[in-house]
Amino acid sequence: MQLFQTISMAFKAISGNKVRSFLTMLGVIIGVMSVIVLVAIGQGTTASVTESISSMGTNLLTVNIMTRSIGGKNAMRGGMTPGGSAKGTVILKLDEILALEEDESIAYVSPTCTGSLTVKAGSTNTTASVMGVLPAYQYIINQGVEQGRYIIDADVDNRSAVCVIGVDLAQDLFGNTNVVGNTVYIDGRKFKIVGVLESKGTSMTGSSDESIVLPFTLAQRMLESTTISSIYVSAVDSLSVDTAQEVVERFLYKKYQNESTYSVMNQTQMLETANETASTLSLMLGGIAGISLLVGGIAGISLLVGGIGIMNIMLVSVTERTREIGIRKAIGAKRRNILLQFLIESVVISGLGGVLGLVLGYGLMHVLENYVGMSLTMSLGVAQLAIAFSMGVGVIFGLYPANKASCLKPIDALHYS
Repeated sequence: MQLFQTISMAFKAISGNKVRSFLTMLGVIIGVMSVIVLVAIGQGTTASVTESISSMGTNLLTVNIMTRSIGGKNAMRGGMTPGGSAKGTVILKLDEILALEEDESIAYVSPTCTGSLTVKAGSTNTTASVMGVLPAYQYIINQGVEQGRYIIDADVDNRSAVCVIGVDLAQDLFGNTNVVGNTVYIDGRKFKIVGVLESKGTSMTGSSDESIVLPFTLAQRMLESTTISSIYVSAVDSLSVDTAQEVVERFLYKKYQNESTYSVMNQTQMLETANETASTLSLMLGGIAGISLLVGGIAGISLLVGGIGIMNIMLVSVTERTREIGIRKAIGAKRRNILLQFLIESVVISGLGGVLGLVLGYGLMHVLENYVGMSLTMSLGVAQLAIAFSMGVGVIFGLYPANKASCLKPIDALHYS
């Protein structure tokens, strides 16, 4: 009962000085907003990366082969880069890769080659990402077409000058996405658009909405890529991923006799790596936000005054209410009663600041979602931690003023004017 009376007195004291109390809370409000928004960005990044990888399926294997490059439009001379060729380099052939599909654990296989080429339609000219693939690639990454068709086997066999275009690139080149049957010039060569990719947005590997897909064999020729350096493999199901990975690794080791020449990664490994990276980012952002909150609690950031902190305002409150303290002690209030009164008042101020910061931070999250292009999330644990931290600030920095008030002698307090 006495505790509720003390809390009620704290709220009355705060409501009696609304502007001053708000300025005192401001530092905590800003700090809690920092915690909520920055950690939400970190958690949103984690969710976005995880969703991006998971959207491609849990049965995906990615293979990267490193060979020394001596040429090609996208080669880097003198370095170990994917693609290119060199004297003595083991050449991986297309039919050897396709033979992997004969294993019962593997559903689809598609090598890829990528680069950037000039794309022109009418008077519009731009540079776009070009990817050469086999028809199976659309099933491996779970991407279909909104209009028309995808690359087919006949396109690959005949090196047909056809392409499938991303929706954003179609909009940039033609002003609309109804472009099936239209003509584009890629690196000066005439291509017929046979399909428009379904929109998937931007992922960790880039945006397919701004790219062009070509038959693999023709893309190799246009990009002057003489070797296969990137392969996508889809296991028949999630339970067969490990078996499929072993099959691929045995095939590559037999071919290259050197494990450092290639790498095979499955979706589970990719998710673990991505989550570790994103978690590190979240911790970093949380640390920054925590420092911001600590600084807010100590300095009491204010819009009108350079620094009004909880400790300062409580010391002012003790000074203003010295006679009240003297009267309470004279009628029997004990030291712990006075200490608890001012300590609770300090915690209420910081706690209210924390709640306001939480509400404003939640609102700011939804505003920022429109600008960062991803969903921001706030976990219950982060919200609880922010509130607990803000109340902890009230305890730590309200303890000295509360103790000072409780140590006042009744006779001295009653004579204070």
